[in-house]
Amino acid sequence: MDAPEQPQLYLITPPVFDADAFAPVLANVLDGLPIACIRLAMASTDEDTVARAADALRAVAHARDIAIVVNDHVLLAERLGLDGVHLSDAGKSVRAARKTLGADAIVGSFCGVSSHDGLSAGEAGADYISFGPVSGSGLGDGSVADTELFQWWSDVVELPVVAEGGLTPDLVAQLAPMTDFFGIGDEIWSADDPLSALKTLIAPLD
Repeated sequence: MDAPEQPQLYLITPPVFDADAFAPVLANVLDGLPIACIRLAMASTDEDTVARAADALRAVAHARDIAIVVNDHVLLAERLGLDGVHLSDAGKSVRAARKTLGADAIVGSFCGVSSHDGLSAGEAGADYISFGPVSGSGLGDGSVADTELFQWWSDVVELPVVAEGGLTPDLVAQLAPMTDFFGIGDEIWSADDPLSALKTLIAPLD
């Protein structure tokens, strides 16, 4: 994924969803705003469940020439014809994923709040780095990827960076000059109208 002048939108699926019900909801969002990439981020470890969802969402994404990657399941990404993989282990498996999937696949790496992990993932061959969450919650250890991290990355590193986790319109406005993609998921899917919720979230980009 190439870094644009204006941050692009990167959609992250809910951790649990019914593929048949979610596919048209996703399609409506894709038709309403320009989306750069979709991440299939199911919590399920059942291969058939993930594969069924991947098949349904790949069809929706590829019909619109939008890339789709899957969380961590490198072999599934290859077998199901997805565009790549998003790895959640701070770059530890980037090199192996790249070897398996080849040079043309998208390999992204979630690196939490660690610039060191981001640099290591980039050196191992990641196409983009993801930092987050960008706002605090009671989950995890409470660490937050602050604006200083994104500013440093923007100043020093050319590799595209994704800001994700707890985005708000204010944070979108703050981070827009220093991030390449906004990773958006939970912020919109619980809304009655996810497309409307997304438009409200990214209103500062207009």
